[in-house]
Amino acid sequence: MGIGEVTEQLDWNGKKVTVAGLGVSGIPAARVLHGLGAVVTVVNDGDDERSRAQAADLEAEGITVRLGDGATLPSGTELIVTTPGWRPDKPLFAAAAEAGVEVWGDVELAWRLRGPGAAPWLAVTGTNGKTTTVRMLASILEAAGLRTAAVGNIGVSLLDAVLGEEPYDVLAVELSSYQLHWAPSVRVHSGAVLNLAPDHLDWHGSMEAYAADKGRIYEGNQVACVYNVADKATEDLVVEADVEEGCRAIGFTLGTPGPSELGVVEGILVDRAFVENRQKNAQELAEVDDVQPPAPHNIANALAAAALARAFGVDAKAVRAGLKAFRPDPHRIELVEEIEGVTYVDDSKATNTHAAEASLAAYDPIVWIAGGLAKGATFDELVQKSAKRLRGAVLIGADRALIREALARHAPEVPVVDLDRTDTGAMSEAVREAARLARPGDTVLLAPACASMDMFTNYNKRGEAFADAVRALAATGDA
Repeated sequence: MGIGEVTEQLDWNGKKVTVAGLGVSGIPAARVLHGLGAVVTVVNDGDDERSRAQAADLEAEGITVRLGDGATLPSGTELIVTTPGWRPDKPLFAAAAEAGVEVWGDVELAWRLRGPGAAPWLAVTGTNGKTTTVRMLASILEAAGLRTAAVGNIGVSLLDAVLGEEPYDVLAVELSSYQLHWAPSVRVHSGAVLNLAPDHLDWHGSMEAYAADKGRIYEGNQVACVYNVADKATEDLVVEADVEEGCRAIGFTLGTPGPSELGVVEGILVDRAFVENRQKNAQELAEVDDVQPPAPHNIANALAAAALARAFGVDAKAVRAGLKAFRPDPHRIELVEEIEGVTYVDDSKATNTHAAEASLAAYDPIVWIAGGLAKGATFDELVQKSAKRLRGAVLIGADRALIREALARHAPEVPVVDLDRTDTGAMSEAVREAARLARPGDTVLLAPACASMDMFTNYNKRGEAFADAVRALAATGDA
C-alpha cells in the first residue's frame, strides 16, 4: 500500500461489534461505531458506580452495555474492538479466537476508518520517551507550516483525528505496545522505536513478546525505520521488519553519526541521512542548547523526532525552530526550585528503571527520591550504574525495600533514609530528608523507578506532591 492510500472502507450497517471495556478509548469507539450503523455491545469487567453512570449514558444513546461480565462473547459478535489495557490472555479473546472473530484495538479501528486523502502517520514507540518525542515531532512539523497534531496515546484521540472535519497534512502518532499488539494492519509512513527495556511484562508475558509488539511499528514502513544506535534491540527489529521497497534504516546516536544516521558533533545536532552524498556531507539541524532540558536522553528524543521529520521532507530550519519552541510536559525532568544552591527536579514520569537510569545520568551529585510499585522490576543494574552519582537516597512506597537492598549491595557507602509510610504525606517528609542530605551544587531528584499507585492516583499526582513539598520548603526556609 503506497503513501496516502487508505484501507478498503467497510460496511458497518448492522455489523455486530463488541467493544471490550469502558474508559477513555472504549466509550468513543462505541459511539463512533454506533454512529456508523453498527449494532454495538459494550462489555466491562467492573460494575461500580462510575461504570454504571457511563453505561447509563451509552444506553440512552441506544448502545447495549453489559457490566460485570467481560469474559463471555456476546452472541453473534462479528468483531471485537478492545481498549488497550485488556490483556491478550483474557477469556473473551480466547472465545473470540475459537469463534474466528477478529480483535482490533482503537488504533486499528482508526486506521480502518481513514477516508480518501488521509494524512500519513509518523509513529513513535519505545519503553520511554514516546510522549516527549511525539510532541517534539509535532512542534517541528508545525514549524514547517504543516497542519498536524500529536495523537494516539496522547493529545487528540486518533478517532477524532481521522474522522474530524479538520484536514491534516501529517499526524505525529504515539503508539504503546498495547496499542500495537491490537493493530495488525497499520502501515505508517515512517516509524521509530526509541529504546527497549523490560516493562509491562505481566501484560505481554515475556520480553520477546513485548519487543515483537513494539516492532510492529516498522511493518510496512514506506520511507524510514528510525532506530537507536545505542540500543541494538531496536535495530534488530528493523532487520526483522517487512517494509516497502526503498524504505531505509535510519539510526540516531549521541555520538558522531555515520552515514544514514543523525547524531551530535561538538554540541551540534547533525543529519547524515537525508543529505546529498551522505558519505561525506552532514547538515546542521540545531544546537544541543536548543533542546530543553538538554539531558542526554532528551537529546536522543530530539534526534529521533528530527529523523522522522526529515523523512517527511522537513527542512533543517524547521527542525531547529520546532525544537527551540518545544517545552516538555510536567513531571518530565522538570526544574521545580533552586533552594540554597540545591536544585530540585521532578521526574515523576520515570516509572521504570530504564527511565530512572536516563534521569540519574543527567545529574551529579544526586540525592535520589525513589520507590513505589516495582511491577516486578529489579534494581541492581540501575544502582550499579548510578552509585557514583549518589550523595544519598530517600526511599518511599510499598516496594522500597527492593531498592534499599540493591543500594546495600552495590552502594553501601550511600546514606539511605527509609520512610516506613505510604500515605501521601510521606512526600513532604521525603523532601525534608533529601534537603538534609543535600549540599550546595547537588540535585534532589524525584526519579522513582516505580509506579505510583500505592500512594498516589498517578505519576502526575506524585509529581505535584513533590513540587508542593519543595515549594513549602522554600517558603519556610528549612532547607
